[in-house]
Amino acid sequence: MKKRHQHKMIIISIILLMGFNLPIVLLFDSSQNLWGFPIIYIYLFSISTISTLFSFLIVKIYNE
Repeated sequence: MKKRHQHKMIIISIILLMGFNLPIVLLFDSSQNLWGFPIIYIYLFSISTISTLFSFLIVKIYNE
């Protein structure tokens, strides 16, 4: 993997650290439900799923 693709993975990691930071997570901690699930669960699951998909795409497309 080239250096610029490694930089993309580092950027994804930094965004993930900011997304899982406690003050950001607590913004979604409310008593409201979406499709029967608390919003904080949907936020955490969607952030982890999106980051996994982006990482997979970068590795799959740019693996040399």
